Amino acid sequence: MKADIHPKYQDVVFQDVSSDFAILTRSTIGSKETIKWEDGNEYPLVKVEVSSASHPFYTGKHKVLDSGGRVDRFKKRYGA
Repeated sequence: MKADIHPKYQDVVFQDVSSDFAILTRSTIGSKETIKWEDGNEYPLVKVEVSSASHPFYTGKHKVLDSGGRVDRFKKRYGA
């Protein structure tokens, strides 16, 4: 295998900017910002807008639209 062709795989903290949620995981993404984690070490910080802590589907705030009315209107309009 060729040397130095793969991206650096490292520990990274992903932080949700809309909630107080952060997770330490491994990724090839890099960042100029750093954060001090619970273990006392400093890791690159990647800020995300949506995570499982703020996404409506995972928080239970997901709204289900009434699709039954749409189907009936389609059938009525185009004669199913």
